[in-house]
Amino acid sequence: MRALFRSLFKIPTELAHSYHSVLSFKWLALGAVVGAMTGLGAILFYVGIEALSHLLLGQLAGFSLPVPAGEELFSGPPGPARPWLLFIFLGGIGILTGFLLRRFVPQTRYGGTDGTDTMIKAFHHQEGHITPSVPVMKVGTSILTIAAGGSAGREGPISLLGAGCGSWLAGKLRLSAKERRILLLAGAAGGLGAIFRAPLGGALTAVEVIYREDFEAEALLPSIISSVVSYSLFTLVFGSEPIFGIPKFEFSDIRELPVYAILGLVCAATGWFYVRTFRFIKFKVFWPLTDRFGFVPAVALGGLGMASIGYQFPELLGGGQGWLELAMLGKLSVTMMAGMIVGKTLATSVVLGSGMSGGMFAPALFVGGMSGGVVGTLAQRLFPSVVVEPGGYVLVGMAAFFSGVANAPIGPLVMVCELTQGYGLLAPLMLATAIALVLGRNVSLYENQVDNKFESPAHVGDATINILEREKVEAHYKPGRVTIVEEGTHFGALTDIIVNSNELCFPVRGADDTITGMLAVQDLRKVLFEDTLCELLVAGDVARKAVLLRPDEDLYTALLKFVESDLAQLPVVDSEDPTTVLGILAREDVFTAYAKTLKSMKEQA
Repeated sequence: MRALFRSLFKIPTELAHSYHSVLSFKWLALGAVVGAMTGLGAILFYVGIEALSHLLLGQLAGFSLPVPAGEELFSGPPGPARPWLLFIFLGGIGILTGFLLRRFVPQTRYGGTDGTDTMIKAFHHQEGHITPSVPVMKVGTSILTIAAGGSAGREGPISLLGAGCGSWLAGKLRLSAKERRILLLAGAAGGLGAIFRAPLGGALTAVEVIYREDFEAEALLPSIISSVVSYSLFTLVFGSEPIFGIPKFEFSDIRELPVYAILGLVCAATGWFYVRTFRFIKFKVFWPLTDRFGFVPAVALGGLGMASIGYQFPELLGGGQGWLELAMLGKLSVTMMAGMIVGKTLATSVVLGSGMSGGMFAPALFVGGMSGGVVGTLAQRLFPSVVVEPGGYVLVGMAAFFSGVANAPIGPLVMVCELTQGYGLLAPLMLATAIALVLGRNVSLYENQVDNKFESPAHVGDATINILEREKVEAHYKPGRVTIVEEGTHFGALTDIIVNSNELCFPVRGADDTITGMLAVQDLRKVLFEDTLCELLVAGDVARKAVLLRPDEDLYTALLKFVESDLAQLPVVDSEDPTTVLGILAREDVFTAYAKTLKSMKEQA
């Protein structure tokens, strides 16, 4: 009979332990919902860009630009050559973009580098809040900009769209700020996973790009689920073929490692040039123009500047994935690839620096890929017996370059492997990425990145743990008489003790005066007035394991003991004589100290 009652009393504890499983299921469900929303948005976004680009650049302006094998949605011969239409397209879109953003998203000027940077800012400084008008306007104007030939990528707008979906859903469900930030990243992961057809790389990039030296581990599970669901919906419509139609490259000669190490050095150098050029054009050219003439004229000038570049060098129009594929296949000269590095950097800086919409990810991959193409082609000429496949250097350059400028070591590396559906270049990818990261540690593409969680306002509460470690139990517990029950006390006597006391937890003393357990009222509440139990149960049968505190212990240790034991009060015993109970510390006492510290730190942040 006693064994039966002991089993019944363990049920609440087992239910409490299952709480973590419930939380995991919650994030699985929310991640799937956000992924479905983002996947549908990515489908519409992708179709919008491809259809409008086919109409404007192909049919009306007459450009015939290369398209990667996995992205040829619309085909057909181009129309008559009218390259001058670029000035009408991009100039008009610049005016429209400037007007819409100034009217509906006036804070866009201070949003950061691109949509991804806007998401990063919302995570760190806005408690995960993204106003719905921001992704709607940025995505709409990005479709126009990219389709008309603007040198910008699709990942910035789509990550912002996914983040906006996560933020919106969190608001509807009235989730906390912490949970809203997690859904924000899950949405961004879904967008990246779908648009690049790289579910794991998209999830990893989303959780690590917000920091330079850290990543958001708590968001990893919902981010992976969101990315998988979004990717599945996207490939259900467009197929699962990789973006680039290229052979699988393999690393088999260890003599190539020094060449890949040199590629890491080159990516660090071109990364520095890429970021510095962008910031110079943005802050030294277009911001003064905006201050003097207004936002709309500055954005319009950016559109006309891109039209001038595209008119002279059509290779720099759009994202440039088709040219990357040609570089991997070895169909571009060193001179052309070197010129594309400089030209793409300038074109992207003009477009995004002026305030037009788009992302920096794809242009960065372009510049990194061309850097790899230059190194690989030159190395093959110098060492033809060593460097057999220069196209592999394009892939490695893509990952190493973006990892260096975005301080994201894992996500881009995995994403490039998924883009080509092969891990044959994993070793040189890791080597070149590590070198680019080390040499480019002082360069950051995203303005709102912070070093780690301790530098982020989103985790200001985590720093209170250090404060609790400095606070001692002796300063916060209530000294005085504590009701102690003996192990052999019958249930009937226990009822009288509980009814005539305000305490919620009672230390249980053994025969040798040591505290052997804890009796919690919550364990007895349902059977408190069952007279049939008076002679069947004693305190020792229903007591939990003893959990004691000492005056010299810190409040963080006390907090962990409260969490692990699920008790409302814990006895404080003498440090030298644990049989002497000095008083009691309530869970509310720790929470009060925690709340006061948190409030103080937020006021100082």
